[in-house]
Amino acid sequence: MPALLDDSLDDLYENAPCGNLTLSPDGTITRVNATLLGWLGYARDELAGRRFRDLLTVGARIHYETHLAPLLVMRGEISGVAVNLRTADGSTFPGLMSSIVENGGDGRPRLVRTIVFDGRERRAYEQELLHARQAAETARRTAERESVRLRHLVSELQLSLLPSVLPTPPGLQTAAHYRMASIDQVGGDFYDLFPLRDGRWGFFLGDVSGKGVGAAAVTALARYTLRAATVYDPDPAAVLFNLNEVLYQEYRADARYCTVVFGILTPQPDGFTAVIASGGHPEPLVLRADGTAHHHRTRGRLVGVFPDSAYTNTVLTLRGGDTLLLYTDGITEARTGDAQSADHRFGIDAVARLAGTIAPADATTVIGAFTDLLDAFGDGLDDDAAVMAISVPGDRRAHAEG
Repeated sequence: MPALLDDSLDDLYENAPCGNLTLSPDGTITRVNATLLGWLGYARDELAGRRFRDLLTVGARIHYETHLAPLLVMRGEISGVAVNLRTADGSTFPGLMSSIVENGGDGRPRLVRTIVFDGRERRAYEQELLHARQAAETARRTAERESVRLRHLVSELQLSLLPSVLPTPPGLQTAAHYRMASIDQVGGDFYDLFPLRDGRWGFFLGDVSGKGVGAAAVTALARYTLRAATVYDPDPAAVLFNLNEVLYQEYRADARYCTVVFGILTPQPDGFTAVIASGGHPEPLVLRADGTAHHHRTRGRLVGVFPDSAYTNTVLTLRGGDTLLLYTDGITEARTGDAQSADHRFGIDAVARLAGTIAPADATTVIGAFTDLLDAFGDGLDDDAAVMAISVPGDRRAHAEG
């Protein structure tokens, strides 16, 4: 069988039904085919020498730099990843990207071959799915609230937005509880605790505005972005800054936002330090080993509302017998009487008083007390509530000194 001519191979590369890119190991574009140039509307010399990340939208760039690029380095390939590229006229081009690293004779990366498939049909399908979900949400509001099938679906979706098991870092105790105000509606409260490579741990607890499928979508994006941004820069203030940029870019037209507390735990000989940043969220509670309880001062704007929001870190020290408690405003906004006025809301001060009556207490005890409180609210719980506690065992200091 005769071999293909060189010009046939070049034509196949240039006019393939997919975009072809060749990148240097640092991500610089060294070659691009006519198909991708046509899709994006660039001239060839406009892309030569530019970084691939420059072709991505803000959200896609963060995802690429914090997740895809490190994954490509570790595995040598990525496949079928959805990305949003920027065209020459500033619009968005949805694509599906696959990349593979080719090594030289010395075993070091020589180049990266990347192909991009046209994802516009898929995006249209996703839009149809989104419209279908919105229609399903409308139908759900008008359906019988006693529908067992609907309640089961809502419960499963809610659980998918939370960690199935809250991990326990070495030298700590952890516990959490989530309470849905209505079994018919998906809420937007979320929390997580996850390890970093250097022995530190990241944690967050937040609350997305609104309810339903829309809130669930924002919740999923917020949880993913917080984790991904931590890999890129494990500084709490920087992490919230990145989350604010992503939410503002994606949801400013829909006025979707969230409040959140984010922190990094670092082990110390006699306990842990927690560097914390907050975006419009209730201040964390600290239950001390001496029996006192107080809110830890934090400040920060709502996340996703303003394009230029900055966030500030504060440092908290946790020693043996101390517990850090994070909670959402579903607790403070719960009704304690029949009236709707603020005087009959549980309030922040009541939360601190309750903590003071049980301090000192470990994470399990604290969450048990707040679970009992949520039970006592009954129908007075108008919004979902989430609580997460992290405590240092009381014998840690003695163990460290010994």
